[in-house]
Amino acid sequence: MKKTSLVLLGCWAAQAASAQQGPEPVKVTDMLKIQQVGNITLTRDGRKAAFSVLSVEPDEKNKADYKNVSQIYQLGTEAGASPRQLTSAKEGASQPAWSPDGRQLAFVRTVEEKPQVFVLAADGGEARQLTRFKFGATGPKWSPDGRQVLFAAAIPLRELLRDSVLNATQALPQWSFEKPGFSKNSLLGSAKPNANGSLAEIRAYLDKDEVDKKAKVLDNLNFQDEKEVSTEQSFTQLFLLSATDPAAKPVAVTRGFYRFAQADFTPDGQHLLLLAAIDSLRHPDRALENGIYLADRDGRHPRRLLGQDSTVYSTPKVSNSGKWLAFQQSPTWRVAVPTLAIMPLSGSAKDIITIPFDRSKGSLAWSSDDKYLYFTAQANGGVPLYRVNISTRKVEKLSAADTGILSFDVARDKVVYAQTGVLNPSDLYVADAGLRKVQRAGTFNDWVKTRRLSLPEKHSFVNDKGLTVEYWVMKPTAYQAGQKYPVVLDIHGGPTAMWGPGEASMWHEFQYFASQGYGVVYSNPRGSGGYGQQFLRANIQDWGTGPSRDVLTALDKTVAEGWADPQKLTVTGGSYAGYLVAWIISHDHRFQAACSQRGVYDLATFFGEGNAWHLVPDYFGGYPWQPAVRSVLTRESPITYVENITTPYIIFHGENDRRTGFVQGEMMYRSLKVLGRPVEYVRHPGGTHELTRSGDNRQRIDQMLRTYEFFERYIHTKGVAAQ
Repeated sequence: MKKTSLVLLGCWAAQAASAQQGPEPVKVTDMLKIQQVGNITLTRDGRKAAFSVLSVEPDEKNKADYKNVSQIYQLGTEAGASPRQLTSAKEGASQPAWSPDGRQLAFVRTVEEKPQVFVLAADGGEARQLTRFKFGATGPKWSPDGRQVLFAAAIPLRELLRDSVLNATQALPQWSFEKPGFSKNSLLGSAKPNANGSLAEIRAYLDKDEVDKKAKVLDNLNFQDEKEVSTEQSFTQLFLLSATDPAAKPVAVTRGFYRFAQADFTPDGQHLLLLAAIDSLRHPDRALENGIYLADRDGRHPRRLLGQDSTVYSTPKVSNSGKWLAFQQSPTWRVAVPTLAIMPLSGSAKDIITIPFDRSKGSLAWSSDDKYLYFTAQANGGVPLYRVNISTRKVEKLSAADTGILSFDVARDKVVYAQTGVLNPSDLYVADAGLRKVQRAGTFNDWVKTRRLSLPEKHSFVNDKGLTVEYWVMKPTAYQAGQKYPVVLDIHGGPTAMWGPGEASMWHEFQYFASQGYGVVYSNPRGSGGYGQQFLRANIQDWGTGPSRDVLTALDKTVAEGWADPQKLTVTGGSYAGYLVAWIISHDHRFQAACSQRGVYDLATFFGEGNAWHLVPDYFGGYPWQPAVRSVLTRESPITYVENITTPYIIFHGENDRRTGFVQGEMMYRSLKVLGRPVEYVRHPGGTHELTRSGDNRQRIDQMLRTYEFFERYIHTKGVAAQ
């Protein structure tokens, strides 16, 4: 009896201690628990939703590693319904698309390293593989009669030139391959490879070397993808396939040497709405303009609805009645907020009606009655859902300003959406068409309830240009009044990105540093998205001085609150923010440690080694060989001021990052090493520019821990965070 009492007493004491401790702080490995809801699509009657959930799972090939896996779920939109998982194969599933009657789902799954379209009955069972296309198949869309599925495939130019079905006449592009010495796109002909043969045979031999990947011969302007230098061009083409006949073969509905960026059936099923290039004489790398076309169901007789010089169109969407076309348009080679517009589908450019709304918009969707057009938009630290009344052109904000809509769809009187917010990185909701009655329908990140979170506090100030700059402050999770704490100034990239409580990508990192005893300060300096075109263009030819003044003002105002220790300040950021960190520590010495991820440090060389090279002419008005532009690039490059850097500095770069170019990190590191400055350089094998968002999960954890550890070396934090 005595022993039993002692055991009970011990259990009670443990429970009491646990209750006193409360929720746990966010851990670095909690990143592996985050599930992301996306790709929401509703049936026509609005009664069922399908969506994907991206999770992190152990890698069966290596138990120390993790992989990202997407699966598809279904949800009834009636009150009280719960999500039901439809797919579970280890290959995952994505891009769900309902059949018109709502009885089947098409989706994409990888088979033998290529995406293919599958079809699954809505009530469950085994999925049926619909496509076995040698080029892969993505973006499935059902024809309105439910008999066919439209899909896209990326066709390499070399294959397109020689394919007996896709290019039966062996036609050549009207634009030049830009291969020096070959006029009229002369091909190699039928000669057999022979290193000791005729000139034609030698050319065939050299061509085979390229095919066998013994050489890369660059003739294209855009020769970098996200991972590597690439000589191959590919063209997205569209195909129709019977949804019922297992013996049917895909039929091409687009032709030629164009890139088709988007395609949809019109509601009557008689036509296809296409988004494609408009210039047949200029190389696709040089012709940035595109157009919106209406073609027959089989892709024939395309008619250009919209298309003009120096203009890019995006997100075309036909209303449910087929009467209206919604779209966005923006100028080429210019930093600008796209303009939202509508026009009658049977009309022309003279019938365009613009919708005034000075924010970058996305994900257009029509209400079933054509009365409203729904969209999301970056705005003041959130990504709310909006709708515009087509009759009055009045824009109405439907969701909270401090949250972000990750994905949504609307049908009949239902809206289903995924949302991120401070208390949950991703969850699912069902609402009426005006979002007046909202019910939570997901439980994908309920583990967050067991964590103690830091809540951001919003502030603002007016900068030297008269622009209102917003910033957020997160105090350490275990904050106690009267104590001093270290601070990390976290800066966003882009430079047109926008951070706030409605931005999902930084949810975990912010909470992790707060749990480690740091205050977190982040802001939207001039040049950020979410504040309109004047704000967006306020950093033209000024990437360094103005934006750094904004983020440092946010830090100064935080330190002035009294709880932030001015002797324990750190700064970090990636991409453009990696640039800005380097700029700041080459002009300011207040920080005890700094971290740049995948940054740009020399703008002239970035023009050559980064696939985002167009940022140079977009922001600085020209090219490095132009004396006036070169002067500005030199002035705006952190490497120019490298001798001024004395702050302990850790630099990260993915070894396959071709967006900014990994030589940027090598240049900065070597320069500081020659100068004898405290610098550490970390390369992640196989890592691309997206490493911290969608990359290898162990490398994501590695980067976060190395940043924290490096900061700890130099600020010598005492107390819980250092134990």
